[in-house]
Amino acid sequence: MNQPVKDTELIQKVFAANSENFNSIALEIFHFQYQHNQVYQAYCRLLKIEPGTVKNITQIPFLPIHFFKTHTVVSTGFEPAVIFESSGTTQTINSKHPVKDPGLYVKSFTSAFELFYGSPGDWCIIGLLPSYLERKHSSLVVMVDKLVRLSHHPHSGFYLYDFEKLQAVLLELEKNKQQTLLIGVTFALLDFAELFPMKLEHTVIMETGGMKGRRQEMTRQQVHEILCRAFQKETIHSEYGMTELLSQAYSDGKGIFKTAPWMRVLIREEDDPFAVYDKSEKTITGAINVIDLANIYSCSFIATEDAGKLQSDGSFEVLGRLDNTDIRGCSLMAV
Repeated sequence: MNQPVKDTELIQKVFAANSENFNSIALEIFHFQYQHNQVYQAYCRLLKIEPGTVKNITQIPFLPIHFFKTHTVVSTGFEPAVIFESSGTTQTINSKHPVKDPGLYVKSFTSAFELFYGSPGDWCIIGLLPSYLERKHSSLVVMVDKLVRLSHHPHSGFYLYDFEKLQAVLLELEKNKQQTLLIGVTFALLDFAELFPMKLEHTVIMETGGMKGRRQEMTRQQVHEILCRAFQKETIHSEYGMTELLSQAYSDGKGIFKTAPWMRVLIREEDDPFAVYDKSEKTITGAINVIDLANIYSCSFIATEDAGKLQSDGSFEVLGRLDNTDIRGCSLMAV
């Protein structure tokens, strides 16, 4: 009989994950969550999945993401230190993600940022997330706030609706050739672009999605074309994350996302949710499944409601929402 898997041992392994050991770590976490997550175990049993028969990540059951709207999805019993909540709309039920250890989230997003962008201390980091700052339980705000503080730059911070001040700060930063990250919700970036177009040579613009019903829906490509014209940029960066996860993927242009070593995207067939494919020699299109090894105390295996295209190197595109799913406040773009 297998010895019980301990969460402390798994935590040590998560951020040491790589292409060689990812499968084995994911399987360990699957067994741990099957044992300690009542909702996930019940789901697996409904599917008649025996843990001992699961030998590969494509055989692991992926929990439909809407369970976070109707159930408390936790592994082990605990009093949450924080509960992240999705933005949603007035017509939808928000997802809730109880978090046992916020330090895992901080470790995940700071390590990923360093992997893709280097030390936050080398950047001036500006958040343009007005609607998210008005809510108390946004994981995105927590992430940007921590990165702002780690940057230690006097102009780093949140700028809400003060576009004139933001324009003045960006012009000063550009004059000083300061490496700057402007990370914003899509509708706010579009509003700012309309009012204050300017050349941003030393500024990376990163959109996080999010129209919130404020504007007509656009494709990601349309949004990026508008922002590129307004700020005279060749590319716009993107962040792909969600309330239910503790890790994010990043795109440095053209909507092609890459993940940190402890996160992986797989593709399932839209008409057969149990036909799951890992990266292969050819491009695969379907619905997005996410493995987030950092999500130890929740569920690391999530079947999202996004359509996507997986490339042979593990990078992916987000093609929009699947049909007949709730539209989220943080993902209203479709291609």
